[in-house]
Amino acid sequence: MSRRPDAQAAAPAAPAAAGHAAGPAKPAAAAPAGNLNFVLVCIFIDMLGIGLVVPVLPILVGEFVHTRDAQALWYGIMGTTFGLMQFIFMPMLGAVSDRVGRRPVLLYSMAGMCANFLATAWAPNLACMFIGRVVGGMSSASMSVASAYASDVSTPDNRAKSFGKIGAAFGLGFICGPILGGLLGRYSLQLPFYVAAALSAGNFVYGYFCVPESLPAGLRAPFQLSKLNPLAAVLKLVGRRDIRGLIIVFALVTCAQMMLQSTWVLYTHFRFDWNPSQNGIALFCVGLSSMVVQAGLLGLLIKRFGEVRLALLGLGSGCITYTLYGLATEGWMMYVFILCNLLAFAAGPALQGIISKATPANQQGELMGSLQSISSVGIIFMPLLGSAILGEVSHLPARDWRIGTTFFVCAAMQLLAILVARHYFRHHPLRQV
Repeated sequence: MSRRPDAQAAAPAAPAAAGHAAGPAKPAAAAPAGNLNFVLVCIFIDMLGIGLVVPVLPILVGEFVHTRDAQALWYGIMGTTFGLMQFIFMPMLGAVSDRVGRRPVLLYSMAGMCANFLATAWAPNLACMFIGRVVGGMSSASMSVASAYASDVSTPDNRAKSFGKIGAAFGLGFICGPILGGLLGRYSLQLPFYVAAALSAGNFVYGYFCVPESLPAGLRAPFQLSKLNPLAAVLKLVGRRDIRGLIIVFALVTCAQMMLQSTWVLYTHFRFDWNPSQNGIALFCVGLSSMVVQAGLLGLLIKRFGEVRLALLGLGSGCITYTLYGLATEGWMMYVFILCNLLAFAAGPALQGIISKATPANQQGELMGSLQSISSVGIIFMPLLGSAILGEVSHLPARDWRIGTTFFVCAAMQLLAILVARHYFRHHPLRQV
């Protein structure tokens, strides 16, 4: 999960070096000073704060415009801006943390997220809200730094367990955030932003006074401009001919998911007149379904179907469900489709497993970071494309099937992914594990 393999490699060396300098060697299991709980709380609050605003931000944007198409367009611009800032600043924050330490960067992140939430809550117009999203995108790119902190404070034996805790905190924050934001949004569209700002501020205060630095000064690396190129990892991954077909599949699946996520709230608001509370419940169901499959059922599903068949079944389930989302005529149908689409949540991990088996062990960290970069590219473009499509059909009656066009586009991308995957597996039979 960590995108800082250099930090991971350096962390275990600290106790050994100290042992040679100061006398008898200390046990190899001793971890450097630090506080993993702080990182877990940091990630949980970051995701909780982001999740809090998901059901209400699209509606809040509508307070400053007069038409549905303008609302969809501006919300897409906000989403693209946030994703672009994340994409640019993610490698930058990681490189800076290697030079100055993890703690200052994490504190910066929490302060920036607090400023983002307050700027959005206080925004008197779209321009101020836009500034808030810029600050938020620059600040929320701290996942790689949090993972590096966890690597610093963990021993080699328990590092995987620490990363598992990070993944759990990430998922739990995004499960709890939308439903809490939806409930708070019933009283005021600004209230979820104030709550998210308070959580970030509280975490900043706790981190400032109670949390030590995890990266000793002697292990810090010089700042290198080459680390700031966010496209380098993507281009290197695309250059791998042996798994290029799977990379295309992964990119199509990711883009479909990003379009779904960026248009869901406005689509349900336009078509079913859903309020933030109803969307919060729906997004809670999505997060809960994802966690049940990926944390509980995935091993059983892989054992039953194998990774290749599970990936194809998941892609097929997603394609059908996207189509049903677009054809739904009643809001309750959306909940049913979410809960019947469990296999789709297994497609991504199954694909990653297949790609991982085609990659040498000493390149796994780089591989996962590159896949994350592909997701980041999707975050940049899909909100703008999805909102533009939704804006074009937003004036249609709620019963008109064409208002579901964004989901039909998602289904088409998913269908293309199935065709590419089948072609790849047909010509690479050894991948069918």
